[in-house]
This record gives sequence, structure tokens and C-alpha cells, in this order.
Amino acid sequence: MSRLLELEGLQGVELNLYLTDDPTTRKLNREYRGKDKATDVLSFPFGEQAGGYRLLGEIVLSLDTAERQARELGHGLEEEIKRLVVHGFVHLLGYDHERGEEEERVFREKEERLLSYL
Repeated sequence: MSRLLELEGLQGVELNLYLTDDPTTRKLNREYRGKDKATDVLSFPFGEQAGGYRLLGEIVLSLDTAERQARELGHGLEEEIKRLVVHGFVHLLGYDHERGEEEERVFREKEERLLSYL
């Protein structure tokens, strides 16, 4: 995580990463996004100040889904977790791939650039 913050020039930033399971991401996805299904990664931006730190937000990652996706994509679990963490991080930076083609293009470019450095 520190490498991602460094790549974005962020200092004095805190973010949380929760590794969990499909039932938990399903519950959170239903509650916060209105989608009644498990998902691989969710991001919850905070953007608040606490003491001398900026609370960027939380990334919630389902290890169940990460393991399945790693097998399907033919790479290891570590690689899949890295990809999902970067995906969630890009969301915490304020980018969104669900707001149209141009936003998706910018999101994917940012995601790929960060992945290329890790």
C-alpha cells in the first residue's frame, strides 16, 4: 500500500484494507450499492482529516472471489489481490469506471499505470 501512496505523491494518508469473504461483500454490496451479490472489491472513500492524517478510505476485498478469479485468469492469488487492491485504490482517488466511456478509459489508464510500477 505504501508504494501506491508513494506513486501518487500522497503523504500523511491512512487507508484501511479488509480481507474478507463473499457473504460479507454481498451484504455490503447490497447495503451500499443496492446489488444483492458478492463482489471482488468495494471501496469506501472518507476524505476526512484526523489529526495530521487524511483518511482516504477503506478497501474491502473478498478472498473467496479473488481465489476464483485468479484460477479463471490463470495467475496466482497474490497477483489477483494486487490487481484488486489497485482497483479499489483508484476508486479511493476519485476515479470511477461506471460513469461513461471517457471516465472508464481514464480509470483503466490510471489502474494500468499503477500496476506497471508494482
